[in-house]
Amino acid sequence: MRVVPAALALAVPARLIVASPLGAKGCLRGALVGGVAGHYAHHHAVAGAMAGCVAGHMYYKHKARQAAQHH
Repeated sequence: MRVVPAALALAVPARLIVASPLGAKGCLRGALVGGVAGHYAHHHAVAGAMAGCVAGHMYYKHKARQAAQHH
């Protein structure tokens, strides 16, 4: 059953986009960079985009926490 992992792989980044505008910004930028990097890494653009989405979301979330602590 490859349908279930594929559905979960698409659901996680979709949930991050809906979570907050901050998540959307990080997810979109990360997905773009990850997709391009994955494309050049033996044609794994989708996997790279998903990983980039998660990484971008985490980066901007961390950055927002730091900004909130300084103000």
